[in-house]
Amino acid sequence: MVPLAEATAVDESFDQKRGRLQPTALKGFARAAEAWGLRNEEAARLLDMQLRTWNRAKKQGWEGRLGHDQFLRASALLGLFKGLHLYWTGPLADQWPTLPNQGPLFRGRRPVDAMIEGGLPAILSARNYVDALRGGA
Repeated sequence: MVPLAEATAVDESFDQKRGRLQPTALKGFARAAEAWGLRNEEAARLLDMQLRTWNRAKKQGWEGRLGHDQFLRASALLGLFKGLHLYWTGPLADQWPTLPNQGPLFRGRRPVDAMIEGGLPAILSARNYVDALRGGA
């Protein structure tokens, strides 16, 4: 078991990194959501955020703070965006999240709907699915 002092130090380190990387993560996810053609409501739900908060968060200089889960979601979604662009060239890389998909994770649904419904586990599964398609898993 990790002593409390060490666990606190790890948490503080993560919080410092999150604070430093948060603007980049939000900017990157906003660009990915735009490239994917997501509605603001869909982008907000992917990050488990209220629409009003998302509308403020995607603007430079937002003073708020992403929670741990929200930061992990943004990170995984950026990884998915990158993986799609490594696997496909052209428009399909950006269309994929919003096209109906017969893959086992999606069962005919759009990947974005499956990720919204399933939260972080579904986002990570979609990322792993794309990584496996391109031979990275």
